[in-house]
Amino acid sequence: MPARRTIALTTTAVGVAMLMSACAGAGEGDAELGTEDNPVQLGVVGASEPYWATYESAVEDAGIAIDIVDFTDYNQPNPALSEGELDINQFQHIIFLADYNVNAGDDLVPIGSTAIYPLGLYSTQYDSVEEIPDGAEVAVPNDDTNQARGLLILQQAGLITLADGGSPFSTVADVDEAGSRVTVTALDAAITASSLPDVAAAIINNDFITDAGLTPEDAIAQDDPTDPSAFPYINIFATTADDAENEVLAQLVEIYQTTPEVQDGVLEAAGGAAVLTQTPAADLQASLEEVQAELETQ
Repeated sequence: MPARRTIALTTTAVGVAMLMSACAGAGEGDAELGTEDNPVQLGVVGASEPYWATYESAVEDAGIAIDIVDFTDYNQPNPALSEGELDINQFQHIIFLADYNVNAGDDLVPIGSTAIYPLGLYSTQYDSVEEIPDGAEVAVPNDDTNQARGLLILQQAGLITLADGGSPFSTVADVDEAGSRVTVTALDAAITASSLPDVAAAIINNDFITDAGLTPEDAIAQDDPTDPSAFPYINIFATTADDAENEVLAQLVEIYQTTPEVQDGVLEAAGGAAVLTQTPAADLQASLEEVQAELETQ
């Protein structure tokens, strides 16, 4: 098996890598995707999770060469995919992709599902939502889609009230301060966990709870991933519209979904909280179109 090549990219490194790829592209010629001369570039956030090494081995056992490219925040993998630095990525849910496509004028598409992860509210100071004092500060991710989801969790927990009842597109500006128990601050998703000493509680994305020494069981509130309304929060493999029917990329999805060791690893990394899915690509794409249409009316 070829040596594992996992690359951590910062925003600056992404730009450098894109420049290098532009120079290298002509040299790659017409090499078939997934060969040693043209390995699949798969972008993820959190490649240190053990199941990615298991997945890489399974892909290479199937005769497909792959590089796993590890990004440090959620705003990097989609532009890298659009610019051709990646062939496929796996880090986001449908709503996140829809928001990116609408704002960037892009047409990336989902070609396979992975899991729905519950989003949780965590605290190192309080053991329950009821213990959080009135007027306390609570942090949520500042990216549009996870911010809205986090705000809905806070509303369901009785901590805030959102204008018009809230929606998948709510922002901190929609918080009814007079009708809310706490104040809300939006922070970069990567630092909501490290903010816990300074805030009463924080909405923390699954990718960051382990690094904070937490588990999903530590959440004092969370949404229900089995609810039908959670469909747009299914995490997905995404690629460009031109590669939506690529057989090698479809095989990557199948390997992820059907390799027991990979699936077990995903569940273990999520503390057993993930709901694994094998949703048809057509259904994922239909959901993406619906969300994008709604976003365009906002």
